[in-house]
Amino acid sequence: MSTVTAPAPVATPGAPVAPRAWRTPILLAVAGVLTLVLFGVLGRDETTSFVWGSGIEPTEASPRLVGIVLGLLSLAAAGVAFWMANQRRKVSVWLSVIAGVAFLVSVTAWVGAGETIPVVFLLTGTIALSTAIVFGALAGVVGERVGIVNIAIEAQLLAGAFTAAVVATTTGNYFVALVAAMISGALISVVAASFAIVYVVDQVIVGVVLIALVIAVTNFLYSAVLATNSSAFNNPGTLPLIAIPLLSDIPVIGPVFFNQRVTTYLMFILVPLTWFILFRTRPGLRIRALGEHPLAADTVGINVNRWRFWTITIAGAIAGLGGASLTIGAVGPFVREMSAGQGFIALAAVILGRWNPWGAAIAALLFGFASNFRIWAGQAGSTLPPELIAMTPYLVTILAVAVVAGRVVGPKAAGKPYIKE
Repeated sequence: MSTVTAPAPVATPGAPVAPRAWRTPILLAVAGVLTLVLFGVLGRDETTSFVWGSGIEPTEASPRLVGIVLGLLSLAAAGVAFWMANQRRKVSVWLSVIAGVAFLVSVTAWVGAGETIPVVFLLTGTIALSTAIVFGALAGVVGERVGIVNIAIEAQLLAGAFTAAVVATTTGNYFVALVAAMISGALISVVAASFAIVYVVDQVIVGVVLIALVIAVTNFLYSAVLATNSSAFNNPGTLPLIAIPLLSDIPVIGPVFFNQRVTTYLMFILVPLTWFILFRTRPGLRIRALGEHPLAADTVGINVNRWRFWTITIAGAIAGLGGASLTIGAVGPFVREMSAGQGFIALAAVILGRWNPWGAAIAALLFGFASNFRIWAGQAGSTLPPELIAMTPYLVTILAVAVVAGRVVGPKAAGKPYIKE
């Protein structure tokens, strides 16, 4: 029995060749050199103690040694990136994650020189402070993938936080409060979608107006109702911590990932679920088609505006959950303007994450770490100016967006109304 072997593919003369993309490898190399030089060669010699939690002996190390080791690791990641770029392959995002984590750990060791660094506190705080941003970023990814720029994420977070606190206080039921927060976020999206889709108003203008409106309304209600009778309307308490048996006992990882509140577990579920729906299901394919080429989608029978309307409504409900994580998922009572710009940071996470749920979540964790770093550095007695420490989350946001500016392109039809001819 003879077999026939298919001939090897032959490159067509004159066929276009993918260009080599050197920008990411160069940026990784710069990050590696900065880590190695600033925190390694020029690092501090005081011994830093890394505390891992109960049952594990603290690890003592020199910040200079930490900077040297992690700087070399970053340079190794840059070397792999150069090799991939030379092969005309897409540089893995995990190489950027490795370099970013190495830089952050080096900075933390440098700031905490001579002090104790509570690793579990930093990690749990990072997740707590990034939860609302992750929900907002997921709402932004879903909205822009379907072609709607959801500028009103800040309004949805604030509305969700207010509603969750009031409903939890008046009903005593956290489940009802979570549902109410989702409904409030969805209603904000319904208003935004109505103006943007039905009346073809500029989506950015609608979002900015809604943010101003929700801030004004919640501030008024806080002053007129909540502040004067907080026990009846603004005393919700917080969701209980739920420890998953066995998993929560794992050192370091257990308390960080498996001893959390319901809102955090929902975040853990929604990130992969959103990715799966967008990139592995037929509805997700339709959503992405509407964000790239709505005319083609309309041609094959998809009702563009109806899909956009309901998809952005669902995105608003997701952002509303993020608002609930600010009150009953964290501190309890509502405080005026407590979203504090996290909706705008979520938009930056969408761009930094390249409109991918996983990337947006990683970017949100970066911003959450920056916020928690500000808190810890202030408590650790850092020699850095307090003004610089206070600006850390926003500096990270600006630098991160500046790095990716011009390198990433979002959905082509995002922000563009579709008018059927």
